[in-house]
Amino acid sequence: MDLSLRHSPFGGRVIKTHEFSGLRLVEGAYSAKTKVPKHTHEQAVFCIALDGLCNEAFAGKLREYKPFTVEFLPSNQCHSLAFPGAETRAFSVDISSFWLERAREYSLKLEDSVHCQGGLLSGLFMKLYCEFRQMDNASPLAIEGLILEMLAEASRRQVKVSDRTPPHWLTQTLELLHEQFSEQLTLTHLATSVGVHPVHLAREFRKFYHGTIGEYVRQLRVEQTCRALCASDVPLAAIGSAAGFSDQSHFSRTFKRVIGMTPAEYRRAFRPR
Repeated sequence: MDLSLRHSPFGGRVIKTHEFSGLRLVEGAYSAKTKVPKHTHEQAVFCIALDGLCNEAFAGKLREYKPFTVEFLPSNQCHSLAFPGAETRAFSVDISSFWLERAREYSLKLEDSVHCQGGLLSGLFMKLYCEFRQMDNASPLAIEGLILEMLAEASRRQVKVSDRTPPHWLTQTLELLHEQFSEQLTLTHLATSVGVHPVHLAREFRKFYHGTIGEYVRQLRVEQTCRALCASDVPLAAIGSAAGFSDQSHFSRTFKRVIGMTPAEYRRAFRPR
């Protein structure tokens, strides 16, 4: 999904945009029931959904976008979009060929599209979005560094997909984490639930998802609190507790480390306008 169409010819509106160093950053929105017919982009695009829902037709498949879903779409690849529900808001970055040539100097693989929900790529993108929203003299440098990290992670995900697919029990583990992330999970409990040894589970999880199970759960909790902060006036302590954080201090420290600002700052900045 992307909202980088310069003149919003399909009903989209641009909320904010910045351009520098071969990057074009756009926060934009599409109203409900909008459809964008098949099209391609001259430049590669990163996009993250902030709120709402989008369905994308790409390479003969339907991909769903909800908050914190991230896409990397190489240039000149055809897709179409449909926004079935309420207004959908997203943040996209058009990336000039200069950046891709620089990445390929390090043998990064960036020929295929990436579509993922949450995880490291989502966390990096949200940090980039925070820099975009609070632009100062240091933000362009910070954004350039984050773009390189995102390209590296997109490349790792492409290598993973092309080399191996995760075993069924690892997919089950991922489903359990999404269902139970707010609970006090243990490695032994997860391993027993899917029928493998805890050491094997930890090793294979890191191999396929490029991080520990604890890091993945932490990201899921932060994403849940982001949604709650934008959608309600519930006190911060209650939001953190519902997502599985032990107390408000733990919640605030973890949130700032992952997102780059405190929960209160995030609520003030990202409540829908």
